[in-house]
Amino acid sequence: MATPAILGIVALDRRARVPLQTQLYRALREAILQGRLRPSLRLPATRVLAHDLRVGRNTVVAVFEQLIAEGYLEARAGAGTVVATIPETLLHTPPPVRRSSAGEAPRLSRRGADMARIRRASPEAPTRAFQVGLPAVDVFPTETWARLLGRRSRMLTRAGLGYDYATGYPPLCEAIAGYLGAARGVACRPEQVIVVAGAQAGLDLACRMLLDPGDAAWIEEPGYLGARGALLAASAKLVPVPVDAEGLDVATGARMAPSARLVYTSPSHQLPLGVTVSLARRLALLDWATRAGAWVLEDDYDSEYRYGGRPLAAMQGIDATGRVIYVGTFSKTMFPALRVGYLVVPPSLVEPFAIAMRHTGHSAPVAVQAALADFIVEGHFASHVRRMRVLYAARQARLLRGARRSLTGLVDVTPAEAGMHVLAELPAGTDDVALAARVARAGVVVRPLSIHYIERPARSGLLLGYAGVPEREIDRGVEQLASVLRESGRRVARAGR
Repeated sequence: MATPAILGIVALDRRARVPLQTQLYRALREAILQGRLRPSLRLPATRVLAHDLRVGRNTVVAVFEQLIAEGYLEARAGAGTVVATIPETLLHTPPPVRRSSAGEAPRLSRRGADMARIRRASPEAPTRAFQVGLPAVDVFPTETWARLLGRRSRMLTRAGLGYDYATGYPPLCEAIAGYLGAARGVACRPEQVIVVAGAQAGLDLACRMLLDPGDAAWIEEPGYLGARGALLAASAKLVPVPVDAEGLDVATGARMAPSARLVYTSPSHQLPLGVTVSLARRLALLDWATRAGAWVLEDDYDSEYRYGGRPLAAMQGIDATGRVIYVGTFSKTMFPALRVGYLVVPPSLVEPFAIAMRHTGHSAPVAVQAALADFIVEGHFASHVRRMRVLYAARQARLLRGARRSLTGLVDVTPAEAGMHVLAELPAGTDDVALAARVARAGVVVRPLSIHYIERPARSGLLLGYAGVPEREIDRGVEQLASVLRESGRRVARAGR
């Protein structure tokens, strides 16, 4: 019979997905490390142990052989299999679970703690009013995409299974360069395009490549939370530069941090305010960046969706000195789970960025890149963007009609010339974070404007996304939002009595 020590340690669960061999291996290894099976203890013969545990002998033999190979057991002539002698300093007893006291923060690096303090923009709530930044995934041509992806997965070559495409699948880089030149006025060759696993990966890579710890970096105030996270991850010193009706205030930024190393901006459609940087400001920013030797990160996340004429050309196209790194994404034009974005870097940065890509893990799967190249080249992408531009314009109009009907006098909803959300301005001093929480309890998702500020918020409001929200859900969301706002107004009135 097997020793009672073994039977008391090993409990095999035949209903678990974990193989019995793996369960037995883990149980014996942990018992040895925790000192419950002492050195030189003789284990039962494999046939006996297999009988008592009701498993095949080959299972026990395989586990013993693995533990012997790893040094946990020893096979001694004339003595059978015994527990190996392991120094006491290497043994461990499971420590008691230490529960953090209320409010105690986990121990993080300084930049990790800074990143953890960035408020989450909003909970995941697909197709619920008024999720910000969500495209119309309900009308994406999934059958076409599945066909292209399946075809490309079957056609993978030897190169596609290796490391040959660190900076991107060449036909996709060519397709992106062609599209950007025609649609966005971006001047680039295919080798300047670096395909990454989403725009956030591109921001992270650029910030780490171009910034040293402590370098000053301008960021729009209010601005994009993802950019803040990427800059903090690079240990940059954030310089919040105000945004006005013409976009980033370059003159103020130059006074605040004249020797900044990098500027983050979204000039075609600023997030969250939705303004467009004027030509005069664009030229001023490029002039300052050239004189200061600074880099400009141009985030062009959703400029395809412009409802009054053609989308504005990218700032990169008028950059004559190679200071702009252009960031784009397919998350807004296709669907977020695709996780494919791209950088367009100046020629001087192509080689160092290409080398860095081999060490960062920011690459997107080759089969996905190949299917995406087909999606663009065969015309599906352009057709989808055209359809979405019409759909999003109609959904914004639906939201604005509902706002005029139900929200007049409660909030000031400003029509947007571009993008996927509108801003509902609240009276000065309104706690938009608390209000957003009350709205969420009513089943509606809104994003408070104040979380986009680094310093004290200058304005209060709610961001209302409409692109990925079906029309009926827009109507329901408006009514729910109006109900919460009216109740909040009554609370304020009662409190003031």
